[in-house]
Amino acid sequence: MKDGIHPEYEEITVVMSDGTEFKTRSTIDTKDGVYRSEVDSKNHPFYTGNMNFQKKAGRIDRFKKRYGKQDD
Repeated sequence: MKDGIHPEYEEITVVMSDGTEFKTRSTIDTKDGVYRSEVDSKNHPFYTGNMNFQKKAGRIDRFKKRYGKQDD
């Protein structure tokens, strides 16, 4: 390997959104050696099943408004 071209590979602590922690090695440049995750499998909508369908509902409403049956 060439000297001086590779990032530092150091041990960091990963703190998940629920407060759980684990140690791993990474090339992430953290100031204090701690990476704080905002999204993980315990709070991401894909994993929790709490998907938000507002955008889809808006498209359906616009479609119905344009092409739907008109109430007179």
